[in-house]
Amino acid sequence: MSDKKAEAEQPLIDGKGLRTDGRKLDELRPIHLEVGNLSRADGSAYIEHGRNKIVAAVYGPRELHPRHLAQSDRALLRVIYRMATFSVSDRKRPAPSRREHEISMVLRQALEPMLFLKMYPRAAIDVFIQVLEADGGSRCASATVAALALADAGIPMRGLVAGVAAGKIDGKIAVDLSDIEDKIGDADVPTVMAPERGEITLLQMDGKLTKKELATALQMAEEGIHQIHEMQKEVLLKKYAKIRDQIAEVSPELLEKVEEIKEEKPKEEEPKEEEPKPTRKRTKRTTPAKAEEKTKTTKKTKTPKKKKTESPKETE
Repeated sequence: MSDKKAEAEQPLIDGKGLRTDGRKLDELRPIHLEVGNLSRADGSAYIEHGRNKIVAAVYGPRELHPRHLAQSDRALLRVIYRMATFSVSDRKRPAPSRREHEISMVLRQALEPMLFLKMYPRAAIDVFIQVLEADGGSRCASATVAALALADAGIPMRGLVAGVAAGKIDGKIAVDLSDIEDKIGDADVPTVMAPERGEITLLQMDGKLTKKELATALQMAEEGIHQIHEMQKEVLLKKYAKIRDQIAEVSPELLEKVEEIKEEKPKEEEPKEEEPKPTRKRTKRTTPAKAEEKTKTTKKTKTPKKKKTESPKETE
């Protein structure tokens, strides 16, 4: 109890305007990203966001079981967020908590708008997120690493999403809150968005903020998300650069052909004058059934007999 009271009384911002970990109000924690670290998964990624350590694995598109959950016009996206028992200071129970179920649902709603699920009807795409160590902002970091894993799996996407939490500590707006700032701070605003499209896919708030403070928090979160998005692109480019080098060692001819295809430009063909098409007379086609009907009708119909005109009788 004494430790918690000491934490509550501890100022989160010192006289120089620096936070407890030495960061400025608009500064992110150190971030490290990796892609393709799990060989058994179709796509995988790993993130270290501050002291957060999270792994994400993607399996699919694959056959959906049980089949009665299948949707005829799109794939089913399933996101499972779990925290390891040793991820927090107080040992967590192995059974999934209500918070984990909530975060799983929220992350699915944040990722779903960015995926072309209609390309895989009656299929399933499973995303498993395992938190190895938690230190505040784990749901935002999970959205960042899950988007990387989906891209690594080759799932068609409208764009990558990234997340960061902004909030209010000691009466000032700050970005990327740590665990202590999240617990003792005045407000917390987790935000996930697709920077290239300018769309927010997840927005929550715990606490009270004025309209001006909320606008400032969203602006700071957007700037931080743009920085994380650039890191995501760099990691993906590095991975595919390695794959390119491996292909060059095995079959350099294949890369040469690819480059030739890229350099080739489609030749503009001159429009050809359309030749007039010969007109054909349409002839009515009679089916054998109709022909039989016609013959029957001709047999049945008899020519009407001509009436004899009587000549006028002669007068005697």
